[in-house]
Amino acid sequence: MTVPSPDAAAFARDLCAYIDASPSPFHAVASAVERLEAAGFEPGTPGDGPGPRYLRSGGSLVAWIRPPGACAGFRVLAAHTDSPNLRLTPNPDRGAHGVRQLGIEVYGGALHNAWLDRDLGCSGRLAVRDGDSATEVLVRLDRAVARVPQLAIHLDRGVNDKGLVLNPHRHLAPVTGLGDLEEGAFLAAVAAAAGVDAADVLGFDLMLHDLTPSTLAGLDDEFVSAPRVDNLLSCHAAVEALGALAGGQGTFPSTPVVALYDHEEVGSTSATGAGSPILRSVLDGLLAGAPLDSGASLACSVDGAHAVHPNYSDRHDANHAVELGRGPALKFNASQRYATDAPGAARVRLAAERCGVPLQAYSHRADLRCGSTVGPITASVTGLPTVDLGAPQWAMHSARETCATADPLHLRKLLEELLRS
Repeated sequence: MTVPSPDAAAFARDLCAYIDASPSPFHAVASAVERLEAAGFEPGTPGDGPGPRYLRSGGSLVAWIRPPGACAGFRVLAAHTDSPNLRLTPNPDRGAHGVRQLGIEVYGGALHNAWLDRDLGCSGRLAVRDGDSATEVLVRLDRAVARVPQLAIHLDRGVNDKGLVLNPHRHLAPVTGLGDLEEGAFLAAVAAAAGVDAADVLGFDLMLHDLTPSTLAGLDDEFVSAPRVDNLLSCHAAVEALGALAGGQGTFPSTPVVALYDHEEVGSTSATGAGSPILRSVLDGLLAGAPLDSGASLACSVDGAHAVHPNYSDRHDANHAVELGRGPALKFNASQRYATDAPGAARVRLAAERCGVPLQAYSHRADLRCGSTVGPITASVTGLPTVDLGAPQWAMHSARETCATADPLHLRKLLEELLRS
């Protein structure tokens, strides 16, 4: 048996706390800001001079430590704050047969069945009237206000043989109570939780989240069982790595930067996604007209990697069977679904050697469609040499995911070394 070290277990529990504080991308950014401010960061712009600063926009955040001297190169850690889930439609109240329900859209490539028979809360942001303008208010209902009950096996006798097929519009509408349809009832409950008048809510971005707390699991606490491991694990590790540098002495060979993006799960094409100018504008501001030294720069797209599943080992390339607990994985794809190339891989491997972190290599089976990350987009938007890496996990895009207790600390140590070197 592999028992996690006390340091690894403590860091994994802190990851659980961050995940539980971050049921939506907006909360993930707010939680990251709390941690950065505790480390000495202040809100600001790239022109504010030396020191630790951050910019936030909705569900995205860019933070950096500007050195006292000239800025020529960058070490960028890029991750994403969003996860697949169920999101409320603009007119969400539905009902039939004496049951009140919600209209939802599936956000991202969610595993539909993972949302069945779970106690669901609601979180996100409200745009609330403030005179002739609107202000943004974060909200979360951490009680079981919604549930998607599964059909009993007696009414679907072949489900275990033919598999469960769910129509998102018909079969994933959550139930919220008994009674006739009442327009505006659910929004009124959300507004009350936020302490605002429902009549003043001019817009909302609301989503459902699993209420089961994140926890360590396994006979010896070898696993982290939590929602949104993809990709709040990477956000947490990146923020903690950058925060550790803020109190240090001296300068860095390249300016350390963390970019946490929204909307990765739906393609990154938005005002706050990796395809937006948010990171490039910060880098240009830090350069202040100086030429970019790409040789001194490296961007790391930090996102989850598929650990080999013991029940489905045939879905993995046997020569790249990434395992839980054995360190982060460099991710490779010839079609540029991942951005890693040979020089970038060499730099990461040297960093892993320096900080004593084990490193694995992941390549998708050639006959299966490969997912992507913010890596290729970050490379094309910024022109920085870019690699893809991340901690291994199971059940990616489920409402509940699993990683090894040891790997979050492995990842944090590697990211800190990459920012420092």
